[in-house]
Amino acid sequence: MKDLSLHILDIVENSVRAGAKNIGISIVEDTDKDLLRIKIEDDGKGMDKEMAVKASNPFITTKANKKVGLGISLLKQAAETANGRFKLESELNKGTKVEAEFQLSNIDRKPLGDIAESLISAILMAKDTEFDFEYKKNKETFSFNTKEIKSQLNIDKFTDVTILKEIKILLKNKLKEIQEY
Repeated sequence: MKDLSLHILDIVENSVRAGAKNIGISIVEDTDKDLLRIKIEDDGKGMDKEMAVKASNPFITTKANKKVGLGISLLKQAAETANGRFKLESELNKGTKVEAEFQLSNIDRKPLGDIAESLISAILMAKDTEFDFEYKKNKETFSFNTKEIKSQLNIDKFTDVTILKEIKILLKNKLKEIQEY
């Protein structure tokens, strides 16, 4: 995967396949600590301890008709290549938390990519899932919650293309604002 936004989308796909109804995505850039942290949490079916340990092995997958599961292992490799770390915690019938840290200034750190596009793709893919997204750079923070937006718009699902375009523009503008700090 060429950028971290695609890794995030891949982990979100895993969460949706695991039956998650709520997914939290947090991205933190801390220039003082030279740190980029990505955390994705879900309330899906989770994994038992044995599977959670095996999950970062590229030759382990729960997908039917697949012999490899590269998503988690590639994110782990990307973090470790950029002088970071990777952590996966899961509990059966409770959910899973994936956390990847990267040295922000590391030359081998993949670019963040188009986070707004990945979020819109996730929202479209998982119409019955609520997303809670937070992006923080130093002291600047932007939060986005699909449940709150739906409530404000008095809708059940994001199906209107015009609304999705407006949300995408909002996300792109807010993320650009914060990234410029």
